[in-house]
Amino acid sequence: MKEITAFIRRHQVPATKKALEEAGFAALTIQSVEGRGKQKGIGGWAAEIDPELNTVEAGLQLQGEPEIKWIPKRMLTIIVQDDQVESAVAAIMAANRTGHIGDGKIFVSSMEEILRVRTEESGVEAVS
Repeated sequence: MKEITAFIRRHQVPATKKALEEAGFAALTIQSVEGRGKQKGIGGWAAEIDPELNTVEAGLQLQGEPEIKWIPKRMLTIIVQDDQVESAVAAIMAANRTGHIGDGKIFVSSMEEILRVRTEESGVEAVS
C-alpha cells in the first residue's frame, strides 16, 4: 500500500476532490498548511489566485518585508493499493496542473503497516 501526499493550491481542493472521486478514491484527508518552494514564496498569496502575479512580484521586494513568504496551501493525503498509485496521481495532476509556479508537489510513500483502531483490522482490510 502507498500513501500519496499532495500539496496544492487552496482553491483547487474542490476540483481535486472531484477528480479523485471520479477516479474511485472517495476517502482522503485535507489539512491547511503553509510553506514555500525554491522561489521563497515569491508572489505570495495573491499569486495563488492569479499565477501571472509571480512575474510582477518577482522583482519587487518592499523595504522591511521578510525575504521568505509563507504561502497557504492544502495538503491532501490518501492511502491506495500499489496498483492504484498511477490512477490517483494522474487525477491529482490533471486537476492541478496549470503550468505556473506553485502548481504543487506530490509525494508517494510506502506504508509499512495500517491498523483500524475500532475493529483491529490491518492491512488492506483496514482501509477498504
